[in-house]
Formats: sequence, C-alpha cells, structure tokens
Amino acid sequence: MEDKLMNTLKIMVLTTLLILPSFGAKAQCQLENTAFKSGEYLSFNMYFNWKFIWVKVGSASMSVVQTRYQGKPAYRGSLLTRGNSRADKLFVLRDTLLSYTTLELAPLYYRKAALEGSRYYIDEVFYSYHNGNPFIKQHQVSSKGVHEWKQHTLSDCVYDMMNMFLRARSFNPSNWKKGYEYPFTMIDGNKTMSAKIKYNGKTVVKADNGLKYRCLQLSYLEKEDGKFKQIVDFFITDDANHVPIRLDMYLNFGSAKAFLVGMKGQRSAMTSLVN
Repeated sequence: MEDKLMNTLKIMVLTTLLILPSFGAKAQCQLENTAFKSGEYLSFNMYFNWKFIWVKVGSASMSVVQTRYQGKPAYRGSLLTRGNSRADKLFVLRDTLLSYTTLELAPLYYRKAALEGSRYYIDEVFYSYHNGNPFIKQHQVSSKGVHEWKQHTLSDCVYDMMNMFLRARSFNPSNWKKGYEYPFTMIDGNKTMSAKIKYNGKTVVKADNGLKYRCLQLSYLEKEDGKFKQIVDFFITDDANHVPIRLDMYLNFGSAKAFLVGMKGQRSAMTSLVN
C-alpha cells in the first residue's frame, strides 16, 4: 500500500555490490526470540473502506523460516500483500517485503518491492556491525529507475519495518501500563525517522477464522513534520506467540484492515483463545 504498511511487506539480495558484513552484533541490537519458530505461516483477508462500506480487496501472508544469510544462521521473514481484481479498479497493490535477522533478531537485510498504483519502487537496507556499532547501507530504486545510495556508521541501533514487527512480538508486556511507549529509529531505503510503539490496553478481537482472541492493542506511530502520526493499530494475541489477529491501517488514500484467516506452525499453545 505504502511505506507504512506492515503493515505492508521483495526478494533478491544485491550482496555482490557490498562488502560482506561481520556478525558481531551490538548487544542492544539483539533480543531473545520468545514468540515464533521456523515454519510459522499466517494468512489474512484485506479490506478497504469504500464509501462507508468495508470491501474485501485482497489477501496477505506472512511467514518466517530459519535459513542462512551469507553463511550464518538467520531468520528470513516475508510479508506479501496482493490486491484482487476489485481492488485493482481502485488502487493496484503488489507489495513484497523481505528481511533477514540473526537468530537473536539483530537486523541484517531488508527489501521492499512495491507496486502501488502506477508507482513501482524498491527499498533496501544492508546492516553490518563493526567495533560494536551498526554500519548501514541504504538503497532505493525510484519509480523512474533512479538508484540512490547512502551509508552511515551509527552509535545506536535502527530497525526496518519487518524486523521491528518480528522484534515486537518478543517484547514482554507484563508490566506495561496503558499509554506505555517504546521509542526507536525506523529506517527504509532512503531515510531514517523517529518512531514509537504505544500500548493501548487489552481487548477481544474476532478473526476471519471465526474464532475470538484476547489481544494486546498496540499502535505504530512515525514522526512527521515534528508530530507523531498514527500509521497502524495492530492487535496481537495476549499469549507467548503474540500472533497478529487484526491490523487497522491509516493510509493517505483511505483506511484498510487486515484480519487473520489462517495460521500454522505456532511456537506455543494459543492460550489467548476465548471460548
């Protein structure tokens, strides 16, 4: 849909253009994975608000597998969004997001290839860690085919959209109070920005599989023109898996929702299921 979609989620690594990174990731960039295991697969129905009516406009799928990245063990996470023929009449949507992380969830690589309307572009981020500091290479191919490269050595960790989504599932919310905020720096193919995740309490959500789940409600916000803008609300199961059940996306051209329709390969029992 646009850069914000997780929401929103691109498959060919251009490592031949880069120096191979070392994997001595800074401790603060790492986080123990407690939420998912290799082989997890989630599928969603997508809806768009059209003249006050919610219309099904496509599907999305999310998966994570253990693999290798430049010879080292890694997780590969992917998110695909596809609009249907009805959606194409309103807005063409073909997004593929890909990320690699260490097994400790330190980011290694991110790619987003997006066809949104008549605009096709590619974002990439390459991470390495030198002397305890992240070294970042950003690459964007614009809709006009222009390549833009940037590189930085940073003192603090930064995260792309896919990596942060995987990390957030392993956060421990047991001591969170409503209104708690987790700030971080978001990165894509050509910019970095201040962002935060805000905890909005608990609620019960019915998925498109007909089941109800007790969920934690979180918001993702980005800083734009000096103010934080709400990008997406996401509802994750209130159990060890933290599976996303519903996403509410606030887009430049309207609003959209995604509801879980299927899942398999969960790491732990789904104790959030409501009878």
